[in-house]
Amino acid sequence: MASVKQSEYEALAAFRYSLRQFLRFSEEAAQSIGLTPHQHQALLAIKGFPGRQRITIGELAERLQIKHHSAVELVNRLVADGLVIREDSEKDHRQVFVLLTERGTNLLEQLAATHKQELRRIGPQLNQLLELLSNDK
Repeated sequence: MASVKQSEYEALAAFRYSLRQFLRFSEEAAQSIGLTPHQHQALLAIKGFPGRQRITIGELAERLQIKHHSAVELVNRLVADGLVIREDSEKDHRQVFVLLTERGTNLLEQLAATHKQELRRIGPQLNQLLELLSNDK
């Protein structure tokens, strides 16, 4: 096992600190428009699912790294808040898809815009830290 240099520990610590700052920013941005961080993550996972605009509850649970029953509870709250709707699968009636409502889409668009702006601001620092960590010198 190769030894880790002090500069690498420092870069790892700085990278983790930057990630935590971004996550805190994200949590506060969601709360500022009336969403919990989990609700924001769920809306983003649904809208950002590769290849389609809807997701099964099982896929949502996987994307959020939570248990299936926790995803069901989260979806129930999102439905109650008018952020998503459920849609039965035409092929498999045991399967239920979740997709964003217009309200959910609008809130997610607001958050996406502020997140993109923050990432543009911190991106150069993150790139620099990744560069330092990916060099094996």
